[in-house]
Amino acid sequence: MSASPLPDGPRRYHHGNLKAALVEAGLALLEERGLANLSLREIAARVGVSHTAPKNHFGSLKGLLTAIAAEGFRRHAAALEAGLRPEDGPVERLHAAADGYVRFARDHPALFRLMFSADLCNHEDPDLSAAASASYGVLARLAERLAPGKGGGGGQTRMETLLWSIVHGYAMLANEGQLATGPEGNPVHGILDLFRHWPDLGGSGNRRNRVAVTVLS
Repeated sequence: MSASPLPDGPRRYHHGNLKAALVEAGLALLEERGLANLSLREIAARVGVSHTAPKNHFGSLKGLLTAIAAEGFRRHAAALEAGLRPEDGPVERLHAAADGYVRFARDHPALFRLMFSADLCNHEDPDLSAAASASYGVLARLAERLAPGKGGGGGQTRMETLLWSIVHGYAMLANEGQLATGPEGNPVHGILDLFRHWPDLGGSGNRRNRVAVTVLS
């Protein structure tokens, strides 16, 4: 990529990967100014191209937002996997992934909101669909390891949905200011450590564990 800065103005790009540059500019502006203030014209100005250039590549603002959301899911998946260590057990890995999930949401609230917006993004888009599936797949694989072979007739899907609902719901509540926070702005009543005490759904366990298996299966 080559770029030549303009005096007192945006950088004008001359390269063959303008789509990626527009997505990166959109991500940066999203972080700086929030979702409500994002526009094709502003993104084009940040890159240093004509205000019609984004439409030529993405068709509309929704098309560009869809591409931004797809990149968000790729980064989200990386955040979930960042703390996973091969030597850890299923519960420790679940805790690490859940921590990555919530941290990503807290660090990138506007992007996180965009990623799950049915109105602002086209979730039928193949690139977005693949990126979202890869991100979800991290939790799905962890769910399978927690209770391998348990609960026929949709039991695995139920476990995935349970885990996703817990971490996603918690992240959303935290981002919307619905949880009490400490001096640094982090939720006081954190729940992620509870994953360390997740019932051993894969083993014999006590009566409480067996009840949990019954409910999930």
